[in-house]
Amino acid sequence: MPDASLQPARLNSLDQFRGYTVLGMFVVNFVGSFAVVPAVLKHHNTYCSYADTIMPQFFFAVGFAYRLTFLRRAAREGKASACRHAVRRSFGLLLVAFVVHHVDGRYESWAALRDKGLGGFLATAFQREFFQTLTHIAVTALWIMPVIAARPAWRVAWAVGSAVLFYWLSASWYYEWVMRRPGIDGGPLGFLTWTIPTIAGTLAYDAMAPYLAREAISPGAVATRAPVGRLLAAGALLMLLAYGLSCLNRVTPPNDRTESAGVLVEPPFVAPSRPVNIWTMSQRAGSVTYLTFGAGFSLAVYALFVAACDVGPFSLGVFRTLGTNALAGYVLHDLVNNAIGPLAPRDSPGWYVLAMLGLSIGICYLILRYLEKNRIFLKL
Repeated sequence: MPDASLQPARLNSLDQFRGYTVLGMFVVNFVGSFAVVPAVLKHHNTYCSYADTIMPQFFFAVGFAYRLTFLRRAAREGKASACRHAVRRSFGLLLVAFVVHHVDGRYESWAALRDKGLGGFLATAFQREFFQTLTHIAVTALWIMPVIAARPAWRVAWAVGSAVLFYWLSASWYYEWVMRRPGIDGGPLGFLTWTIPTIAGTLAYDAMAPYLAREAISPGAVATRAPVGRLLAAGALLMLLAYGLSCLNRVTPPNDRTESAGVLVEPPFVAPSRPVNIWTMSQRAGSVTYLTFGAGFSLAVYALFVAACDVGPFSLGVFRTLGTNALAGYVLHDLVNNAIGPLAPRDSPGWYVLAMLGLSIGICYLILRYLEKNRIFLKL
């Protein structure tokens, strides 16, 4: 276990990576419904597009920061105190999620709500809308808390066990339920696979921790020892593993003679030629293949930021502003998009979509920059 007693230097790469991820979220969540926008920038739920790579990067960053702060607090105040703080933070985030994501169902009269009953309300209210990004982050953080301070082998085993459990439940009944409902981001049990990129983030912290400690003692050590190659290799391995698992789609015979019966399926970012199933990289299903690929992609992208920002001098002010106030950015961008939405018809031409996107990002940035300058950060 890394020595958490040392005060680590702040990683420019992590803030820049988070800022890039927030900006990517701004882009794909705004442009996804316009007809003129390329398919790779939209969510499809039948394959992994660029838009689908954004959410796993949030979980990767959460896992990195979660392990860092947990170990520091445990070293300073004890593990019990660190656990209590983590639980309070997760339940606080669930309250924010309740306000941001809402619950399912709308009742036009008291009689309709009364007839539904408490049991009926609880059975339907939390099936879909509530289980989006913030809820999944909170529940996933609680789920991995038993191993957040453990050795890498235990965390990897926890991620693999969670993936196996999710696959077994999906094969038994859950896949059909969450796709028919339909669910969002894996539905109520999605935390089992969102564990994969989150644990990947904790392992990335482990890789960087020795160099953070050296940097705290002797500035410049990170620049000569950052594990860019190891992070890239781990990311590539996970992406290849995910693609290999997704090819198990081919185990089932084609439905008709028009479908090819080859060994491989289309790679990520390419629309599939066969009907989707449990092995498809689907964000809606929260599939094992999707989150494994998302974890590997996140590792690879983060490695590039380490090379550019910790080894090299790269740093963008806009990424810093967005990355240091990511939760505020998440809450804010929905409000801004809802305000701009009526001005942007779905069949708008490309130039107008870009103009509206620029307006949305500009408003979000100005507000977040104001908060940054006044040292106001939305954290739990």
